[in-house]
Amino acid sequence: MDNNAITISNLTKCYRLYEKPFDRVKETFSFSRSKYSKEKCVLDHISLEIKQGDVVGIVGTNGAGKSTLLKLVTGVLTPTSGTISIRGKIAALLELGTGFNPEFTGIKNIYLNGTMMGFSHEEMEGKIQSIIDFADIGDFIYQPVKTYSSGMFARLAFAVAINVEPDILIVDEALSVGDLRFQMKCMDKMKSMMDSGVTVLFVSHDINAIRRLCTKGLWLLDGKVQTYGDTNRVCDQYLDYLKMCDMDEECLPENKDENNSEDIIEGIAEFRKGSEEAVGEIAGIRIVNEKGEPCEEFDLFEKMIVEVYYDVFDEKVAHPVLGVALKRIDDEYICGVNTMLDNEKIPWKYGRNCYKLCYTHGIRTLGGRYYFDVALFDKTATVPIQYRAKIKEFTVTADYIGEGVCIIPHEWRK
Repeated sequence: MDNNAITISNLTKCYRLYEKPFDRVKETFSFSRSKYSKEKCVLDHISLEIKQGDVVGIVGTNGAGKSTLLKLVTGVLTPTSGTISIRGKIAALLELGTGFNPEFTGIKNIYLNGTMMGFSHEEMEGKIQSIIDFADIGDFIYQPVKTYSSGMFARLAFAVAINVEPDILIVDEALSVGDLRFQMKCMDKMKSMMDSGVTVLFVSHDINAIRRLCTKGLWLLDGKVQTYGDTNRVCDQYLDYLKMCDMDEECLPENKDENNSEDIIEGIAEFRKGSEEAVGEIAGIRIVNEKGEPCEEFDLFEKMIVEVYYDVFDEKVAHPVLGVALKRIDDEYICGVNTMLDNEKIPWKYGRNCYKLCYTHGIRTLGGRYYFDVALFDKTATVPIQYRAKIKEFTVTADYIGEGVCIIPHEWRK
């Protein structure tokens, strides 16, 4: 007898896409069986065996099928074809609201979730107090959950999922679990569950967390299994793919800024006059190393220079400000700086201008994928002259695996 906790065989999930809402009605009642839709497969013939006690980290770009896979495993969605065999009780943390009735109180929703997981009312009575204590939302536990903030909702959902002693725990990073203290409490509980042999499926864009927590990795690409197995091998291959995508932007179609079409790998687009209303425009950025060479990959302690190129159409802006924000690939805000706070005055002359942000000692983040946002604004105005989101991505390599998002210089002493 195998010791698989989850066995997936030829799993496929497809949706029908209609150009117009009424096309669905026409297709349903068509006597000629005419098709007014196109089929889109989110998952395509996936087969996996996940052993009991495995902690599987799932990575992939947006739209790869990660969340869909979790919803199929938990039964929130039904497959188009294929089978899923589950051995044991599942507790899942998907997006907020899944498995909860907004009209019910927190207490009633605890029992509802317990029933959905296969527990009797009597069994849940033995767990109710530990769930209430862990959620720590006070008297709101007796109020309808529709009155909860997203943080309170997340607390209750996490408390239910990790206190019902599941055999399989499924966590989608889309769920926010509130303040840092509560996150640490949840992580401690999750680690305890992992140590006790609970099978875990964990979706995350944080490569460092995947390396640190997971015994296996799964990389989904366009609804198919690209790599499954050793965690470091999966993460390395996924990061290599992301680096290739910087050279070939076609392989990352989602989340692209439509204003970001110019080629800024070999150089910045030529200066061009903006519209009559425009006073300035961000032309692009280059990320270079200490030698001034364009670079896509940096060591965490390596000097990095961000060259921001911008065009000025109107010199009458009194107090122009340049801002640069560093974010992780999952949109976690790392650090934002601007020339106003640093008492820097940027040039503002008609035509092409350039100003450089230098990370002299490196950005000192943990290894993973990051990107920059860039903004131009007048400090006296309430809206930016222009804001460019995800203008450039890059990779930080680091042998050091730690907690959090950055490494603060430190030393140990006796």
